[in-house]
Amino acid sequence: MADYTTSTSHHALPGLGGARPAPLATVRMFKTDVFKLARVAKLAAGLGLLALIPTLASAQSALAAPAATTAAAKTPPVPTLEQRVSALEAAQTNGDPTAALKDAKGNIPDGLTTPVIGLPDPGHNAWMMTSAALVLFMTLPGLALFYGGLVRSKNVLSVMAQCLGITGLVAILWWAVGYSLVFGKSFNSPFLGGSEFFFLNGVTSTPNADYGTWVSQNVYAMYQLMFAIITPALIVGAIAERMKYSAILFFVTLWMLVVYFPLAHMVWGITGFMNGVGNAEAKISAMDFAGGTVVHMSSGWSALILCIMLGPRLGFGKKPMPPHSMVLCMIGTGMLWVGWYGFNAGSAVAADGIAANAFMTTTMATAVASFTWGMIEYAFKGKPSVLGFCSGAVAGLVVITPACGFVSVTGAVIIGVFAAAVPYLACTKLKPLLKYDDALDTFGVHAVGGTIGAFLTGVLATAKVNANLDPSATAAAKNGLAAAVASHHAWIAQLEAMGVTLVLAMVGTVAIGFLTKAVVGLRPTPEAEDQGLDITDHGEEGYVLD
Repeated sequence: MADYTTSTSHHALPGLGGARPAPLATVRMFKTDVFKLARVAKLAAGLGLLALIPTLASAQSALAAPAATTAAAKTPPVPTLEQRVSALEAAQTNGDPTAALKDAKGNIPDGLTTPVIGLPDPGHNAWMMTSAALVLFMTLPGLALFYGGLVRSKNVLSVMAQCLGITGLVAILWWAVGYSLVFGKSFNSPFLGGSEFFFLNGVTSTPNADYGTWVSQNVYAMYQLMFAIITPALIVGAIAERMKYSAILFFVTLWMLVVYFPLAHMVWGITGFMNGVGNAEAKISAMDFAGGTVVHMSSGWSALILCIMLGPRLGFGKKPMPPHSMVLCMIGTGMLWVGWYGFNAGSAVAADGIAANAFMTTTMATAVASFTWGMIEYAFKGKPSVLGFCSGAVAGLVVITPACGFVSVTGAVIIGVFAAAVPYLACTKLKPLLKYDDALDTFGVHAVGGTIGAFLTGVLATAKVNANLDPSATAAAKNGLAAAVASHHAWIAQLEAMGVTLVLAMVGTVAIGFLTKAVVGLRPTPEAEDQGLDITDHGEEGYVLD
């Protein structure tokens, strides 16, 4: 009896002060309970109910067992502390957060996950949003000011209007079909992506692991949009001062569909024909970190074809046509240089070591090319010009673009020297020799520079600065890129990719050029061209001095 009262006291509820009944009252309560239990037992025995108690207990256990089994089956496996930490560490290395969850066969048990899987990383996302803004800054206002300063004053607004119009037009195309045709995969084609992202359907803040494990897909889509915008805008430099605004918009619409979208998928798409870094099944295991083929070769070679089809400006070769404002040109060059860090370092799609290397190589190649171009002028003309320094800087940016994430800093310095010397010859010797009117040297800088850069990427690329070129990288190992880089034969695939780019850009431009000419015409009237496109196409003047 003493034991019972002690046990009762141990079950006093918290917050009730541990109060216990008096010993005598406890004994009386105990006796009353015993008498009541005895009466219930006798009544149950009389009714034969005691025999049912084990049966009811068994039935209750039988009913509870399936429920417990079902509950156990629905409970997902819980990741270990090591797996959770590994997923967090993957964000720092831009790695795969699911790697630690996989078994020996590479499979992840059903339901096993961690809280960070499928979510963007704030740091990587912030860098990519910044990079997207920087690349847009290259076009607006960078390219607009750079090209605007190089044309005559009567056409300065026409160049700016072309940059603005192309920006809006390409954004609409990108929303409707462009992003999906480049970065989709439902077509399962090496030449075009798919239809799953038409009208940006399903493009949300959730990352698309095919392109960026830690970056929201909507951020990635906007980042790539900026590349799509500046590429046709570069063509404007070759045909400046002599192509109708309606013709430019018509041409760009078709050019994006026929040239840019297929080429971008072939080089960067997950099922791309020439995506040596990302597609294990690539037929041409080429490298293009930020757009040597996709952006500069395609626009530059297309620009050459289009300027030849248009013919020269009125008075070309007969009267001087100097830049109307080297001040605007210099400001535009500086903006392009700054924006290009988003273009190149941003192409790592992460704020990681590869991005850091691209940042460094971009800086060195550009600085070396700008200085070298100026010194070449100093040596052969006696005066280094601001136009020369600006041209060298842009050429350096162009040539390092495909290589920046694959070469060392010494490789970047070598590229900088070539970036100055070869485009300098193209602009100052080849153009006068062949007498084509590449108004702002789009072909000399972007086509020639992009071609050299694509080739030198194959010569100078090293797995030491980019693990995606290492034999341990699945895609590069399977398609032969890793072996080609290790044996210094990657330039062969680069030549093949350059050939495909040349054919697509040139043949596509010829066809689109003739179609544009037939539908809307290419050139303004001689009177309109002589008056200037600012007034005739836009009804405005860049400078009102009254």
